[in-house]
Amino acid sequence: MKLLGNIIWLLFGGIITCVEYLVASVLLMITIIGIPFGIQTLKLSILALWPFGSQVTDEGNSGGCLSVLMNVIWIFVGGFWICLTHLGFGLLLCITIIGIPFGRQHFKMAALALAPFGKSVHN
Repeated sequence: MKLLGNIIWLLFGGIITCVEYLVASVLLMITIIGIPFGIQTLKLSILALWPFGSQVTDEGNSGGCLSVLMNVIWIFVGGFWICLTHLGFGLLLCITIIGIPFGRQHFKMAALALAPFGKSVHN
């Protein structure tokens, strides 16, 4: 069932979303300051490519001072708007019963988009 959900996800926008995050990641990694943020967009691209069956977990150092500071910077730079976008798509998809599983995947991405530092994605 997860395979079918991921295939439908890819056909209806997953590939486009993944490519957008990959392009953003490459652009962020051009500068040394942007490398940590580029790594976080890589996490989002992995989740956007294959969300069904993927888990977002906290790493051991997720409550560290540096993770908190980087998450605050991330929120102000653009993470808030990315989160709102995924929340909007999630709510839109949850209008119908068929769209609920896809909306839940957007909610998972919204949580990661809000505070990606200190979290990891496992398939």
